[in-house]
Amino acid sequence: MNDVILSRIAESLTWTGRYVERADATGRILDAYLHRMLEDPWRDEDVACRSLYAILGMDAGGAPVDMQQVLDQLAFDARSTGSIEGALGAARLNARSAREAVSSEMWECLNSTWHALADQRMAARRTGPYAYLELVRRRAALFFGLADSTMSRDDSWRFVVLGRSLERVDMTVRLLSVRVLDAAHAPDWPTLLSASGADEAYARVYGGFGDTPRVAEFLLLDRDFPRSALHALTTAEECLTALGRPRQDPARRPIGRMRTRLEYLDTHALEDQLPLLLKDLQQACMASADAVADRFFPYQGPVEWAQEGA
Repeated sequence: MNDVILSRIAESLTWTGRYVERADATGRILDAYLHRMLEDPWRDEDVACRSLYAILGMDAGGAPVDMQQVLDQLAFDARSTGSIEGALGAARLNARSAREAVSSEMWECLNSTWHALADQRMAARRTGPYAYLELVRRRAALFFGLADSTMSRDDSWRFVVLGRSLERVDMTVRLLSVRVLDAAHAPDWPTLLSASGADEAYARVYGGFGDTPRVAEFLLLDRDFPRSALHALTTAEECLTALGRPRQDPARRPIGRMRTRLEYLDTHALEDQLPLLLKDLQQACMASADAVADRFFPYQGPVEWAQEGA
């Protein structure tokens, strides 16, 4: 019975980290697209909306799509964990299942955020979604800040950070994949930077705006930016190592291989290797997530990205 309880807590903490990160990343992506459309009123709204659906792995269908439909599905749909509201609701439920492991301040952050969403959703329909999206970004930052400042650096904290790190790599890969592999719906490089919360960090490193393929290099290979794939993979590997996994562990192995590959990648060849590299990154994260589920919460099989809670 003890192992089942520990497995339940480990799973809840991992998915809490993933769901909060997913809500944060989705909010950033929506906010970036909305601002680009305001700056460029001649931008094709249907194309921009289809790009958003492509990033988040959803089918846009054949009929024209507008931003209100996108917001209804990707922000306000409480029944889908692919939306902001659904992801935060799932994070709250998972945190409640692990109340003995998360701090009271973390729980209060998620609980108060969830209860504030209804008023913010109604206000968004009248005045626009910007305050709603800002609330989500601020509360996600607060949640992870509280995790860092109020949790001991024990296994409970590591599972939260592991979930956040795996989700962060996945969302970065999704953004870049649409830019590289789906030209019909591709966002421009500045939009990708803004959607990743990386525009200011990029400007400080390179001294200019992100209007070149160098953006991909920054989002994948920068060692210091916390949302880069390399930084998130390094963090995930550190968590798995601290959880006592041997070097040949099936959860740690694919993460370690991709981390090493990114560290020693020839940046001059990045553009040519990018499509295959993004595919391998996503597969490595899926393999690691499946192995984590098999090892730490074996009473229940792993769940696909877009299907949790279905």
